[in-house]
Amino acid sequence: MFCVAPPELEATMNVTKGGLVLFSANSNSSCMELSKKIAERLGVEMGKVQVYQEPDRETRVQIQESVRGKDVFIIQTVSKDVNTTIMELLIMVYACKTSCAKSVTGVIPYFPYSKQCKMRKRGSIVSKLLASMMCKAGLTHLITMDLHQKEIQGFFNIPVDNLRASPFLLQYIQEEIPDYRNAVIVAKSPASAKRAQSFAERLRLGIAVIHGEAQDAESDLVDGRHSPPMVRSAAAIHPSLEIPMLIPKEKPPITVVGDVGGRIAIIVDDIIDDVDSFLAAAETLKERGAYKIFVMATHGLLSSDAPRLIEESAIDEVVVTNTIPHEIQKLQCPKIKTVDISMILSEAIRRIHNGPCAFLTHSHLTAAGEESEHQL
Repeated sequence: MFCVAPPELEATMNVTKGGLVLFSANSNSSCMELSKKIAERLGVEMGKVQVYQEPDRETRVQIQESVRGKDVFIIQTVSKDVNTTIMELLIMVYACKTSCAKSVTGVIPYFPYSKQCKMRKRGSIVSKLLASMMCKAGLTHLITMDLHQKEIQGFFNIPVDNLRASPFLLQYIQEEIPDYRNAVIVAKSPASAKRAQSFAERLRLGIAVIHGEAQDAESDLVDGRHSPPMVRSAAAIHPSLEIPMLIPKEKPPITVVGDVGGRIAIIVDDIIDDVDSFLAAAETLKERGAYKIFVMATHGLLSSDAPRLIEESAIDEVVVTNTIPHEIQKLQCPKIKTVDISMILSEAIRRIHNGPCAFLTHSHLTAAGEESEHQL
């Protein structure tokens, strides 16, 4: 339950208290651009730090101002060199910890290795390893956005704020798609149906689900499930018992559950990286009569030749946020549009630094794009 704050208290809440230091963890221009937007909204100057690579590719960090007793916030966006990005963050966190910072909060809009959050075959849960490394380095709080799986928060033993980009994407739909009332929200697979349902309910639109699309190139037959021998062993203690053979999955024919004929199709997802599944979904929707196709995603990794494939595809527009730098991809493909989410990151930083407030207004929570049950 939230109380409405008087105007004078609301003005106080929007002021950032002293003792805050904001660093950008790498020299990537897009990361610096996002960091400067956040600093401008907070009304603070960027902290002075040098992050560079030695000739032998070792990462070196030099903090050039005192952080003793201060709340440090380190902004790090994920570049193409993911592993270097992670080392920059870990070394900077450790440098601030050993310099007696009061707290060290990582602002990582896209959490790397988040797609490796489940056990596959005989692999490992890499996002759990990364969470342990961050906590061990000295991270005391994490701000991220639209984790690939919410359960990743349980890998940390520190507070994790998993913010939402959906309010910004919803606003884009309402303001930039004039006839969005004639649209239908599409889940390109049953796994993303819950996200599509959330968008559809907020926009008061219908929903469609594509079933039977190409699956990941992982065979159920080689994932270790059939390691026990399927033949009966004479030396078995109970020769009459057999482990039943697991029936392998078979991809069903592609079907679209829902009406998209003569409608605008808006495909929603959290990550757009390898665009093959999106292209296949767009072709299917075109065949079913959709006359415009939009793709909305929080994180635009857009790896490899994704911009070229999007430009040549039936997709009319791809809308992503600036959680990941993609300026080069935008130059290659004019269909890619960007939504700025620096406001919600700066508001999260402000609230964490200022501490708990006596009053929180509903309008502030709505503007920050938070879920009702997720309070900073």
